[in-house]
Amino acid sequence: MSLKKYQSKRKFFGKNRTNEPKPKLEKQNKKQKIFVVHKHHASHLHWDLRLEMNGVLKSWAVPKEPPLKKGIKRLAIQVEDHPLEYANFKGTIPEGHYGAGKVEIWDKGNYELKNKDEKKIEFILNGKKLKGNFVLVKTSYGKKPEKSWLWFKI
Repeated sequence: MSLKKYQSKRKFFGKNRTNEPKPKLEKQNKKQKIFVVHKHHASHLHWDLRLEMNGVLKSWAVPKEPPLKKGIKRLAIQVEDHPLEYANFKGTIPEGHYGAGKVEIWDKGNYELKNKDEKKIEFILNGKKLKGNFVLVKTSYGKKPEKSWLWFKI
């Protein structure tokens, strides 16, 4: 996914604009990758896992609180990529906008990518709440199986 989908869902200019960050399309040259988990009070409370990959934040919506312990599995639905600037975003997305509601940073830090292919992403999180080895595994669950993943601690 590119940031075109992110931009198409948001109004950045005019009277009724969103306060979400507009993407900057500059190349990032840093060794450590960031992750963030947003707690999003939208039409339904959920958490958004975001991992920096290829200059964007790859993103998954997670209906329940992230897995803090081994043995807890969470459904994670892949959504549009977000700009890196979104890692610092907190605030309220105005009514009438995509994802309207309060967004807060639930956890944030650096991560190390251990392994990645089309069906599995293994990584180590180093946040305040989320620490250790985690994995996202592609599933065929739900209405949109091409976007469905399971997220858990290993």
